[in-house]
Amino acid sequence: MKPQQQEAKFQDFFREKRIAILGYGSQGRAHAMNLRDSGCDVVVGLRPGGRTWEQAESDGFHPVSPEFAVKGADVIAMLMPDMAQADAYRNWVEPNMKSGAAVMFAHGLNIHYKMIKPAADIDVVLVAPKGPGALVRSQFQEDRGVPCLAAVHQDATGTAREVAYGYAHGLGGTRAGVIDTTFAEETETDLFGEQAVLCGGVTELVAAGWETLVDAGYQPEVAYFECLHELKLIVDLLYEGGFARMHEFVSETAKFGDLTRGPRIVDEHVRENMKEILKEIQNGQFAQEWVEEYKAGRPNYNELLQKDMNHPIEKVGKELRAKMSWLQKQQKKRRAASEAAPQMAFCIKRY
Repeated sequence: MKPQQQEAKFQDFFREKRIAILGYGSQGRAHAMNLRDSGCDVVVGLRPGGRTWEQAESDGFHPVSPEFAVKGADVIAMLMPDMAQADAYRNWVEPNMKSGAAVMFAHGLNIHYKMIKPAADIDVVLVAPKGPGALVRSQFQEDRGVPCLAAVHQDATGTAREVAYGYAHGLGGTRAGVIDTTFAEETETDLFGEQAVLCGGVTELVAAGWETLVDAGYQPEVAYFECLHELKLIVDLLYEGGFARMHEFVSETAKFGDLTRGPRIVDEHVRENMKEILKEIQNGQFAQEWVEEYKAGRPNYNELLQKDMNHPIEKVGKELRAKMSWLQKQQKKRRAASEAAPQMAFCIKRY
């Protein structure tokens, strides 16, 4: 099917559908605005009086209570934080959802680990844009899109996949490409990436490198530049063009150090730890631990977070960043974009 035919198909499929957006954070706001601009009938469900209620009103929506939003909706998008979803589903969605409707998730954790168990007469789908909400919105406004992952957990109506792709299309995702996946694959790879590489792995590597230099007698400020500040330069190159682009722009000395010393840092011991972390994600150990931590009031989480915030590199970094005028400009721009936010390509897997 040609892109133009796909576009018409999705528009026709969604034209008469009512979409309830529950949650109005980074993703919720972007989804609501993009879907509305795509011609969808969007209602935003929020608890009255909150900060996001006012934001939704200023964006031109007329928010209602979550229960009211769910009633009569054809698609209910669960876009509040992971740990709030099970209670929200039990209290607001399940009692008010009509048979044959679809519930949509942007992350599969609650379904994959059975924290939410939908009835057999509804569709359960996932659409996960691979970018933050601000980017999902800004790319849509520029007639572009952010690639999406799409999955079907339960197809009660026989049209669940059309719902998922139609929703992705409304976000602008089909302009960049949609990859078919499963709830299990999206959840497990997302958690692993966060824990082993993107958040846990990177911050621990930065802290360990900084501590090694400072303990050896080097100035904390110089260590900050080498182990944290310049990380952005490398990450940007990797983001733009993978390993090849990084190797194109770093020095020969840096490349030789990368190729000969990198494997000594991320060695077999690290790889074995990564496998253990993946195993804990796959067997549900991490999810269970997080649920129990959340229910207990997050004592361990809060203690570890405070330890991170009190790391000496934070004090050094704050002082140095205050002298970087370009960072202040970027932060102002990002805040302004967040407050204001607001070429057809093939789909990687055909639908």
